[in-house]
Amino acid sequence: MISASEFRNGVTFEMEGKVMQVVEFQHVKPGKGAAFVRVKMKNVITGGVTETSFNPSAKYPTAYVERKKMEYSYSDGQLYYFMDGETYELEPIDASVLDDSFKFVKENDTCTIMSYKGKVFGVEAPNFVDLVVTETEPGFAGNTATNVTKPATVETGAEIKVPLFINEGDKINIDTRTGEYLGRSKA
Repeated sequence: MISASEFRNGVTFEMEGKVMQVVEFQHVKPGKGAAFVRVKMKNVITGGVTETSFNPSAKYPTAYVERKKMEYSYSDGQLYYFMDGETYELEPIDASVLDDSFKFVKENDTCTIMSYKGKVFGVEAPNFVDLVVTETEPGFAGNTATNVTKPATVETGAEIKVPLFINEGDKINIDTRTGEYLGRSKA
């Protein structure tokens, strides 16, 4: 059990059958009346954010969210299979659990699988990936205008905006959280 006075950023607890994570907290001691804790919290399963005030002595059960690194193996229809690096067992995960950043993940990439009480509720893609451009319009010499982009398709099938000088076959670095081009890959 954790009391509201012990809330800190990142703490997860169970409230009304939901798993909540503290995003921001503030201990408030007004001149008149009792002290309280103002908390901005996120439902870790649905992603919804709410703000609530708590009595500092209110107690809630601590929720342990398991985060495990697993390697993406392959997809079969609506199921995506991830391999545990220690046991080499494959775990099927439904496509509904995957977020938008998963479109940048290719086979054999390591992802973080998040679960609560054995139920998987999220898959975090690596923050940065290097992918090969498979389709884009050819770049032209002399196109040096700043901040001008063109669409490009990468090897996973995702489409992003890249500068005019990027050509098919170039390996580029992408931020999976925003889907933005970061630069040419060093490797």
